[in-house]
Amino acid sequence: MLLDLAGVIYDGENLIAGARAAVTRLHEAGVPIRFVSNTTRSRKQAILDRLDGFGLSVTSDELFTPAQAARAWLGRHDRSPYLLVHPDLAPDFHGLTGSQGKALVVGDAGEIFDYRTLNTAFRELIEGADFLALAPNRTFKDADGKLSLDAGAFVAALEFASQRRAVVLGKPSPEFFLSALASMHCSKAEAVMVGDDAETDIAGALRAGLSHAVLVRTGKYRRGDEKRFKPQPTATVSDISAAVDWIIANRGI
Repeated sequence: MLLDLAGVIYDGENLIAGARAAVTRLHEAGVPIRFVSNTTRSRKQAILDRLDGFGLSVTSDELFTPAQAARAWLGRHDRSPYLLVHPDLAPDFHGLTGSQGKALVVGDAGEIFDYRTLNTAFRELIEGADFLALAPNRTFKDADGKLSLDAGAFVAALEFASQRRAVVLGKPSPEFFLSALASMHCSKAEAVMVGDDAETDIAGALRAGLSHAVLVRTGKYRRGDEKRFKPQPTATVSDISAAVDWIIANRGI
């Protein structure tokens, strides 16, 4: 089972009701879990610390983030990162000094996104830097409970201006889903994705070949999302507790 975090396990600084018990039920049922997050404002260790604060013991190997996928890409291609990311995420890229050029890395930079930073990033692209997008999400649920622009809008702007396509490293990249499954020696046919984003979590997982994807009506979900993107969810349920009910009831299908 692949589980999104923001909007599924927690909502801002609050654990979603029933989430801890739901994860415990999965462990007791012998269902292997990986947590797959498109969060690009926080370091991986900060996410692990937040989960620990919620009473969820998650190891580094169980959590997959776009930043770690980017580090792996930069290492394989011997590139140095030029970062357009939130300051809290920047330490995850310390120590990377490739000798074969630069790669622009774009995440959810928040207030850092302005004309100056976007134009500087644009100039890096037209001068030949590779183009990496940590995640292409359109929106996220902000601290005030409303939707806000996510990194995808700024990635699209840079793609338009530079006439370059970004390499997407987080969801819905098939490689991101498949690397999480590979860490459990799990086939696509045995896998279920649970998320609150019908586009990146659900349609992305199904396009990657996972057999099932369950959409929850928490987090960024808005009425009608289950019909807005294709492929559509295998099931749409109220929350993570109901998703676990569905998974346990349908094991073996």
